[in-house]
Amino acid sequence: MDGAGERSLPEPGSPGSRAGDDIEIVVNVGGVRQVLYGDLLSQYPETRLAELLNCLAGGYDTIFSLCDDYDPGKREFYFDRDPDAFKCVIEVYYFGEVHMKKGICPICFKNEMDFWKVDLKFLDDCCKSHLSEKREELEEIARRVQLILDDLGVDTAEGRWRRCQKCVWKFLEKPESSCPARVVAVLSFLLILISSVVMCVGTIPELQVLDAEGNRVEHPTLENVETACIGWFTLEYLLRLFSSPNKLHFVLSFMNIVDVLAILPFYVSLTLTHLGARMMELTNVQQAVQALRIMRIARIFKLARHSSGLQTLTYALKRSFKELGLLLMYLAVGIFVFSALGYTMEQSHPETLFKSIPQSFWWAIITMTTVGYGDIYPKTTLGKLNAAISFLCGVIAIALPIHPIINNFVRYYNKQRVLETAAKHELELMELNSSSAGEGKAGSSRSDLDHLLPEPPGQEGSWSSRLKISHSDTFIPLLTEEKHHRTRLQSCK
Repeated sequence: MDGAGERSLPEPGSPGSRAGDDIEIVVNVGGVRQVLYGDLLSQYPETRLAELLNCLAGGYDTIFSLCDDYDPGKREFYFDRDPDAFKCVIEVYYFGEVHMKKGICPICFKNEMDFWKVDLKFLDDCCKSHLSEKREELEEIARRVQLILDDLGVDTAEGRWRRCQKCVWKFLEKPESSCPARVVAVLSFLLILISSVVMCVGTIPELQVLDAEGNRVEHPTLENVETACIGWFTLEYLLRLFSSPNKLHFVLSFMNIVDVLAILPFYVSLTLTHLGARMMELTNVQQAVQALRIMRIARIFKLARHSSGLQTLTYALKRSFKELGLLLMYLAVGIFVFSALGYTMEQSHPETLFKSIPQSFWWAIITMTTVGYGDIYPKTTLGKLNAAISFLCGVIAIALPIHPIINNFVRYYNKQRVLETAAKHELELMELNSSSAGEGKAGSSRSDLDHLLPEPPGQEGSWSSRLKISHSDTFIPLLTEEKHHRTRLQSCK
C-alpha cells in the first residue's frame, strides 16, 4: 500500500501535480472501482482518462470539468456512467481496440465512447455493423414520425394550391388518414381484382363473339368493364403524379412503373387499332395488339401497393439474393452433371430418349425440381439410379436456402412492427412533452423530432447525444446541477 501511495496523484494545485508514467489513478465508475496506470493512459493522450493525469495541476475547476466528483482523501475520481460499458471502453488501453458486449444498446455505447473521448475507429468492425443497423432503425423511426407530423400539421404560410396538393396526396397514398381514403383504397383494390378476372374470363371461347372478319374477340360487356377499370387507374395515377411532392422520384419508383405498364397497353392497343391499319397490314396490327394484351398481367402487381404482406415478401427475396444465387448455382452444377451422366448411361439402350446433352438438360431440370413430366425418362438400370440420385440431390439443394429466406421474411416483418410501435411511442412522448410545456402540439412535436434526425456529416459527436429520446434506455442524469454544485463544495472542504 505504501508503494501505491507513493505513486498516486499528489494534492491538487501542488508543485508535484504533473503527469508521469509511474502515476496511478483511481476511478469509480458507477460504484465499480478501478486502478489505472499512467503508462497505459498516456498511450492515448486525447482521451478523458489520460486528461485526468494532468487535471490536478489546474485545481478543482479542471477536475470537475472531467469527472462528476472527486474525493481528495482517497484521491478517487467518481463518474456516474455505465460500469459495464466502461469495462469495454478501457480495453483500448490494453488491446488497442474496443469490443461491445451483448445486451448493450449500440447508441448508448457510442455515447459512452464519446464521453470517454475514445474515437470510433477503435471499435471493432463487427460492433460497427450493430451500430450502423441501430442508426438505420432510428432514421427509419424519424422518417415515419416526420411523415405522421406532416399529415397532422398544416402550414398556413403555404398557398391554397400547395395545401390542396398535400390533401390529395394524403387522400390517395395514406388510406389510414381518413375513412373516405380507406374506402377509395378498398375500391382501387377491388377494381384491380375485377380487371384481372376480366382479363382471364375474356379468353374463354364460350364468352367470346365473332367480329366482321369472323375472328373471335372479347365480349363487348367485358371490354366496357375493362375500359372503366383503365379509366379509374389512369385518373388515380394522374392525380398521384400531380400531387406528388417529388415528381422525379415518383416516376422512377418501381410500383409507379408497374402502374404505367398496367395502363399503357390499353392506350397503345387503342391507337394501333384505329390508326395502325393505315400504316401497316391488318394482320400485323392484330398481332401487335395481342402482344400488348399480354402486358396487362402487370396490373396484378398493383396488389402489392395495398398489401404489406407482399411488400414484406418482396423485401425478403431482395435480401436473400445470396441464398437464391447459391440455389441456382447448386442446381446448375447438378443439372450439368446429371444430364451428362444420364446421356452417357442411356446410349446403350436402342430406344433412348436422351438424344443429346443439351436435350438432357430439360430432363435434369424437371427431375431435380421434383416436377417429372414424364416426356423424357431413363430406361436402363444405371440411368434410373442416376435419376434417383439427381432427385435426392435436387430436394437437398432446394431445401438448404429455404430457412434463411424464411428468417429474412420473419425478421423484416417483426422489424416493421417494432418500428411502427416505436414511431407511435415517439409521438406519444412528444404529445406528453408538448402538453406539459403548454405549447402547441405540432410545433413542439417538430422540435422534439430534431432529437431523432441524423446529424450532418462531420457533426456525429453531437448527433449521438441528441438520440436520447430515440432508444428505450433513457438517459437519466444521476447528478443534477444543484446536487453537483453541493458535492463540489463538500469536496473542496
